[in-house]
Amino acid sequence: MTGERGEAEPAAAAGEAESAAGSGAAEPATAEPATAEPATAEREGAQTELGETTVFERVVAKVAVQAAREALRSGSAARKVPSGPAHWPRASAKLRNGTARVRVLVELGYPSDIGAQCAAVRRQVASRVKQLAGIDVPEVAVGVERLHSEQLDGERSGRVR
Repeated sequence: MTGERGEAEPAAAAGEAESAAGSGAAEPATAEPATAEPATAEREGAQTELGETTVFERVVAKVAVQAAREALRSGSAARKVPSGPAHWPRASAKLRNGTARVRVLVELGYPSDIGAQCAAVRRQVASRVKQLAGIDVPEVAVGVERLHSEQLDGERSGRVR
């Protein structure tokens, strides 16, 4: 349904958005900034003419974990960290006013340039969250939980008292 100027009427636009959402069709997002709903700070939503896009904190955290893994895969220190989900980075995110504050905890190889690795994680997390979720990340706090040394990790398994 269209009005005199060819614009969709609000009721018709709402019905079209519901039918598109139900059919699995993806609608392109607009470039409007995400705004938080007053009832919850756990998610961010972007209003469009057809509906609202909501991104939850846990989604931002999962994107941050994957981005941190991408940043840490390269370099000589990457092979010193044991593989497996138990040693993957962990992340949390807080969303407010269209931006995200992200905290990432990582395990790094030792010896290595810890500062350079943390800077790489910061850059990659901010870039990927903006790219994939459309949310700016002005602050990424990176904490180092554990340092892994090939020599020391090997000694622990054979320790005898």
